Amino acid sequence: MQAVVLAAGEGTRLRPLTEDKPKGMVEVADRPILTHCFEQLIGLGADELYVVVGYRKEAIIEYYGDEFDGVPITYAHQREQKGLAHALLTAEDNIEDDFMLMLGDNIFDANLQDVIDRQHEDRADAAFLVEEVPWDEASRYGVCDTNEYGETLEVVEKPEDPPSNLVMTGFYTFTPAVFHACHLIQPSDRGEYEISDAIDLLLHSGRTIDAIRMDGWRVDVGYPEDREKAEKRLQNTPVSNEAEEEVATTTAE
Repeated sequence: MQAVVLAAGEGTRLRPLTEDKPKGMVEVADRPILTHCFEQLIGLGADELYVVVGYRKEAIIEYYGDEFDGVPITYAHQREQKGLAHALLTAEDNIEDDFMLMLGDNIFDANLQDVIDRQHEDRADAAFLVEEVPWDEASRYGVCDTNEYGETLEVVEKPEDPPSNLVMTGFYTFTPAVFHACHLIQPSDRGEYEISDAIDLLLHSGRTIDAIRMDGWRVDVGYPEDREKAEKRLQNTPVSNEAEEEVATTTAE
């Protein structure tokens, strides 16, 4: 499969770590976050990497060049920060079939292969990994509203009053149908083109959408303290109860 990695953001919440480098180049366990992303995607079968860059893009391009571990890299430039769906559209011309999408600020040790397998089994147009988080944190993410059978009814981006505490993580698989949805959506109240709105449009147009509960852990490296959490996870170092709650892991039902 082809894989798209979104790495164009400024990482303002990660400052001072991102004052002189893009978010994806912040080191976790002595390696840039993007290196962790690339290794995971290649382990899942990625044979081409499409990296969407923006803020201080030269640092990424100069560091990785045109390949990683023998897998070719193509760069796409998001000139304005207008949301994840907008960023994804910059890679549209390069994508030929089903593909993986990973946000370039997440580190996983989870059942990512299950997402790929489920999409193929169900011939779904979108599949993504979800996890339960504390209710007071749900409004920071794309939130899934489900029925009593666990089926996804709606996906809402950063709602003030979340309908659930089941949120999307940073790993998805899509068919090219998602690009048409990205073209059709309108900017959110935040002024951004949200990937959750594109998924919700696919859902309400009758497309098959799969949400797979996470078995394992992930850390969204959004703040400086998250880097330490991710390093402890990678090193199998015990995390304090308070940090454990913030990392918000869950197991599959």
